[in-house]
Amino acid sequence: MTHIRIAVAASLLGVSDDTVRRWVDAGRLHAVADDAGRQAIDGAELAALAQELADDALDQLDGGAGVRSARNHLTGLVTKVLSDTVMSQVELQCGRYRIVSLISTEAVRELGLEPGVVATAVIKATNVTIERKRA
Repeated sequence: MTHIRIAVAASLLGVSDDTVRRWVDAGRLHAVADDAGRQAIDGAELAALAQELADDALDQLDGGAGVRSARNHLTGLVTKVLSDTVMSQVELQCGRYRIVSLISTEAVRELGLEPGVVATAVIKATNVTIERKRA
């Protein structure tokens, strides 16, 4: 069973350590002592809370494309657009995640992409690499 310390849990949820401690005190999360005697949260319980906290609010900011077959979509702000005559590099800040896309300059113009515009990166890939530190 994986246990995650309070500070790491807070970072993963995008909240403060104090918020996680308050959730423990309120019974929303259950803490146990890890091998070093520090409070830790069960990883599966933390994952369930992360899913509960996730909502569609950001996705609705871009006006939505309707129903998507791609499950991986991140809505955020365009922070940079670098264009030449054919291709453009578009950067979005989606919460704490930076997404970079290479698309045609024609598409950039059609979508009106420029810094400050709300947009959604839709990721559909057959090859997604997952990394993990060894326990």
